[in-house]
Amino acid sequence: MIHKDFNLDLYFIRHGESQSNATPGLAAGSNYDAPLTELGHQQAKLLGERFKTENLSFDKIYSSTMTRAIQTTENILEAKGEGKRNFPKIEEIIEQQIPGWRGVPTEEAYTSETMTYIMEKGRDFVGPEGESIREVQKRASNWLEDELIYNRELCKIPQSLRVAIVAHGNTMRSIFHYIMGFDQRLIYKIGVDNTSISRFIFNSKGWSVVCLNDNSHLNGLSTGTFESRS
Repeated sequence: MIHKDFNLDLYFIRHGESQSNATPGLAAGSNYDAPLTELGHQQAKLLGERFKTENLSFDKIYSSTMTRAIQTTENILEAKGEGKRNFPKIEEIIEQQIPGWRGVPTEEAYTSETMTYIMEKGRDFVGPEGESIREVQKRASNWLEDELIYNRELCKIPQSLRVAIVAHGNTMRSIFHYIMGFDQRLIYKIGVDNTSISRFIFNSKGWSVVCLNDNSHLNGLSTGTFESRS
């Protein structure tokens, strides 16, 4: 039972620009655990400075286990003046994995025949040696439910919590689909810029959307929409 005065304010944050993001033209990047670029570090610090200016604090903050997400979280906390704060690293919210396409040029991976097949299969499409969006959604949403939204010990108490989750583009798109239930054809059409904020409220009445892809702190810096930049 979710207490009528329980309120969860969730900030989903995509990592800063990674070395793979900055190398366009590859279907699944060239580096499974690519670190941030210099621009990526700068983007994350700008977000941390924004939070500090807005006097915004988080009761909980989580990162995926991937280097680019961890570095983003560390930069955010450092810029907020919380550089020594520890935070959980969560395997279930890592990026969608398609090992068979790592380093493969986009035009070789996404042929017209493959694209037709992807459109037919939707979120059930599985790339070479990889996982589908449905599988990503399952692992990420199961963690979200167990850790936060249906954690009975947490939800039965009258309290308001602000939580940040630093993760990845397709992982967050799958979560947004889980929350909002929109047509699956829209999953890949949602922009999720580097260090953007997508904010949702969860309480006894269910979910509500506050904003998607808020990147106003970047001040015109490259945003990384759809995983890469020119």
